[in-house]
Amino acid sequence: MPLVRIPTVLRKHTDGAAKVEADGATVGEVFDQLVARHPGLGDDLFADGQVRGFINVYVDDEDIRYVSGLDTPVEDDTEVAIMPAVAGGAELPSVGR
Repeated sequence: MPLVRIPTVLRKHTDGAAKVEADGATVGEVFDQLVARHPGLGDDLFADGQVRGFINVYVDDEDIRYVSGLDTPVEDDTEVAIMPAVAGGAELPSVGR
């Protein structure tokens, strides 16, 4: 059964679990089962039926945007990683320059 890696920010929906098994033949099917078991994930992962733009999803280190999106096939030993994009930061003030 595929294993889904849950980022820290979304673990509130999985009772703190960092990895969750979910069955399916595609990423979309895996996510459907995942959201059925952990409904709070749905709003954080999807907008208008698509993975939110700031959420990156990898199947065995391959970005699904460059494969087949939610139709990307998965096998029983596949690892699906959900990774929110990281952005931000600030310019550090110059000290003694």
